[in-house]
Amino acid sequence: MNSTTLFYVIIAILTFQYVLETILDYLNAKKYLDPIPKELFDVYDAEEYKKSQEYKKTNYRFGLLTSSFSFVLTLGFLIIGGFNYIDQFSSTITTNSILQALLFFGIIAIGSDIITTPFSYYQTFTIEEKFGFNKSTRKLFFLDKIKSWVMMCLIGGAILALILWFFQWANNNFWMYAWLLITLFIIFTNLFYSKLIVPLFNKQTPLEEGSLKTKIEAYVLKVGFALNNIYIINGSKRSTKANAYFSGFGEEKRVTLYDTLINDLEEEEIVAVLAHEVGHYKRKHIICNLVSSIALTGFMLFILSLFINNPEVSLAIGVSKPSFHAALIGFGILYSPISELTGLIMNFISRKFEYQADNFAKNTYAALPLISSLKKLSKNSLSNLTPHPAYVFMHYSHPPLIKRIHNLKE
Repeated sequence: MNSTTLFYVIIAILTFQYVLETILDYLNAKKYLDPIPKELFDVYDAEEYKKSQEYKKTNYRFGLLTSSFSFVLTLGFLIIGGFNYIDQFSSTITTNSILQALLFFGIIAIGSDIITTPFSYYQTFTIEEKFGFNKSTRKLFFLDKIKSWVMMCLIGGAILALILWFFQWANNNFWMYAWLLITLFIIFTNLFYSKLIVPLFNKQTPLEEGSLKTKIEAYVLKVGFALNNIYIINGSKRSTKANAYFSGFGEEKRVTLYDTLINDLEEEEIVAVLAHEVGHYKRKHIICNLVSSIALTGFMLFILSLFINNPEVSLAIGVSKPSFHAALIGFGILYSPISELTGLIMNFISRKFEYQADNFAKNTYAALPLISSLKKLSKNSLSNLTPHPAYVFMHYSHPPLIKRIHNLKE
């Protein structure tokens, strides 16, 4: 297949993805008009539900604008030869192929982020502000941006440089060394993300002594779960939305609770949420997700190795000279349908895992406090109570709230 044909394939893939997502968003938006599910009459009144509907409608309209802008921008960039301009500029700065690639991707990544920053700014300081979620300041917003750029350049740049060096050294066999490198990075990140990365953006403090800690310690002792690291993160620094997550494994495992979660829920409900997180660990979901992520990365890198030396893949994005970094862009778009398919499978498995974690919490603690916590968290975040099944199938990593409630009541 020549570069011209591949160019049109790339255009077709981008167009199909945009049209599919637009249709899914439209179908999902039609469900916003559904009445309050009877299971939620105890936490939603008409006024609160109206606010929830308005929030979702606002985000739908804004999402349509941003996705359309991104689609037109990407197509336009391809058609006018934008990648070629950046590639030629990079080659005038340095003749070193690794440095050229780093500069090429750096310009694309940071340039894209700068162009879309007005949208994220509006999202944060207009939409989220209007509906009472935003707690971030403008200084914090831009400071987060700068920190993200620095981390992307340092960590992402280092990984990319090593992969490029592997390619120069091992050619088509580079994928095995790249896979090993990324595997080590994934494991390291899983182990130390909360300890090394999170503190750059948020403050974490150990859960203080008190009745909540006593109840948590009694629960984890009951289920035979060694947990010495329970932290509170100042999520209210940026938003009123609540969350909790599990990270690490072995001696490094920890549960992190947002301070907003502590404020929104009763102690029994917080323990139920923690029981759900413990369920993920006990049911080996953490390990399964880790292994799956590593396996999918290896599969993608192997497929990449079959195409990386094909000059047509580079030329398909409009560059005048084939290169590893241009081929990586072309391959990324061409691979995206496979990525969508694997994403569907992973989301399906993830939804099954959520049911299993809910069942673990129900069987080892109690169903009612978990149900009430899910209801409150959904209400406080104005989440979608009646998502379209097709949208759930394509995008949800968690089952819809109503389905989780039905499962917990069984």
